[in-house]
Amino acid sequence: MGNGKRLAVVTGASRGIGLALAREFAGHGFDLVVCAEDAAVTTAAEELRGRGADVVAVRADLAMYDGVERLYAEVLATGRPVAAAALNAGVGAGGAFTEVALADHARVIDLNVSSTVHLAHRLLPAMVAAGEGRLLVTSSVASMAPGSFQSVYNASKSFLQSFAQALREELRGTGVTVTALMPGATETDFFRRAGMGDTRLGRMRKDDPAKVARDAFDALMRGRGRVVAGSVPSKALGAATMLLPDRLKALGQRFLSEPRPGG
Repeated sequence: MGNGKRLAVVTGASRGIGLALAREFAGHGFDLVVCAEDAAVTTAAEELRGRGADVVAVRADLAMYDGVERLYAEVLATGRPVAAAALNAGVGAGGAFTEVALADHARVIDLNVSSTVHLAHRLLPAMVAAGEGRLLVTSSVASMAPGSFQSVYNASKSFLQSFAQALREELRGTGVTVTALMPGATETDFFRRAGMGDTRLGRMRKDDPAKVARDAFDALMRGRGRVVAGSVPSKALGAATMLLPDRLKALGQRFLSEPRPGG
């Protein structure tokens, strides 16, 4: 690497929204460091190179402290400043809180929350020192609602929403902006991995990750504070969710997320 292009870091980049975000960066002239826990990150990197980007692929489990450190070491090894980062890696665990294994709840926190804080803390000082940078944090429309049958997941996304907005204010005037991405239900592997195939939410029509990524990239480059990305229904849901009381939102989440075998 060293061709004069800007460098972006994208996590959760082997599929779904993360891969779509990486494609947006490549299509807008960025080189990339992409990370995911699975071998598909190598295939994703090959595709992105076909789009003209120099790409470093890092296979690491960001739910582990050492996984984040490994990714950061690879970023440092490029010898280049990070112009933009999309902290997108995340996982869910659907089901009744007491019936989901504690280890699964802990992994949601470790990946969604801890790794985001960890990597942001590694990347932001250099951006601030350079006087420029763009940070995208993938939260969710779910961040605005108590997550019945996704209790830890929704709480993790609420943390990320608050975290992103707090950082944005702290960094005002530094040249570094922070944008919270708030997608609705999106056509990714998330619902299968979260064990939510037998829920209304798991079976409903979902947004195109490419559309979500386009909205996210545009908002990031414009330095916006947050973006409800995706389809018109998802954006309408985001607007409505801001207005409803928590009791009704929790009831709505139950309707969507409670397992319904055979239903």
